Amino acid sequence: MKTIAIITARGGSKRIPKKNIKEFCGKPIIAYSIEAALQSGVFDEVMVSTDSEEIAAIAKKYGARVPFLRSEKTSNDYATTADVIEEVLDGYEKVGKTFDVFCCIYPTAPFVTGEKLKEATKTLIQSPAESLTPVVKYGFPPQRALVIREGNLQFQYPEFAKARSQDLEPVYHDCGQFYVCKVEAFKKNRSVISSQAIAYIVPEEEVQDIDTMTDWVLAEVKYKTFIIGKEGEHV
Repeated sequence: MKTIAIITARGGSKRIPKKNIKEFCGKPIIAYSIEAALQSGVFDEVMVSTDSEEIAAIAKKYGARVPFLRSEKTSNDYATTADVIEEVLDGYEKVGKTFDVFCCIYPTAPFVTGEKLKEATKTLIQSPAESLTPVVKYGFPPQRALVIREGNLQFQYPEFAKARSQDLEPVYHDCGQFYVCKVEAFKKNRSVISSQAIAYIVPEEEVQDIDTMTDWVLAEVKYKTFIIGKEGEHV
């Protein structure tokens, strides 16, 4: 199967200026996604979709291709990931290149590794499923959630008020790192998470949303502790 890694990196970040190329533990954060995709060895093409010449230059420096820049339509605040992927696939089709599977990787995903991308992509290719999404288990059972209603603290789900945490069904959420999807299924569903999706479970210490500067600092602490720290143990 022909495969492509699509790294989505818009230029206009408001909460964290130049977020997608901001230095993270020594190099632009987008470099981690590019290097992981290249190191995985499973992609025929590793490209960055961006509207920024500055991001494009950095992406090329780290080995990604930027065959075209994003359109205005897919660069605004309302463009979805599906919009961007659709534009990329269409752009390649116009020059005679088609793919069977794509992996959409976010540019702020330093915990993604080549090994993870390789395992996830091969798992989907060998599966009858249409897509694969990395997920992480909630740190605390959401069934035991509390809400404040009319000034009173109460259980959101009273039926689980006396349940032991270990007896509750594990609940997961999207890691927000990457998605693997079969192109035919994406064109049919126009979603990176289809109705026939499988999970790729990631440990909590390798997951961190990066939307604010507080998130950024926490991500660097986690990376230095759990990634660089582990590597140091094997030196």
